[in-house]
Amino acid sequence: MSLFHFGRKKEEKKEIVCACGGCCESEVKSNCCAEATSGINSIKVLGAGCKSCHAQYENVKDAVKSTGLSVEVEYITDMQKIMEYGVMSMPAIVINEKVVSMGKVLKAAEVEKLLHQSDR
Repeated sequence: MSLFHFGRKKEEKKEIVCACGGCCESEVKSNCCAEATSGINSIKVLGAGCKSCHAQYENVKDAVKSTGLSVEVEYITDMQKIMEYGVMSMPAIVINEKVVSMGKVLKAAEVEKLLHQSDR
């Protein structure tokens, strides 16, 4: 007997950002794609749109820029999406679909530490 799950959303496929800048599509293959899949694929800042949340978004963008990552930082204010992460206090930072910080504004240097920890 099979069970059906009504109302369940289909999983969205996320495109992996390749650290090689597209060389894997060329004829020359390298190990960069294997390294990219173990690294950071997505970074999101969850917030209500307040001053603190905007400050967190800017700090995360600064940290990503200074570490040289080629990942776009997404700013999410949709409460439905925020609740899907189980976040109850904002701002929050999500790296590779995992909540790594919530409820406080981190400085760019603190965000860099989180990025280095998540890159492993």
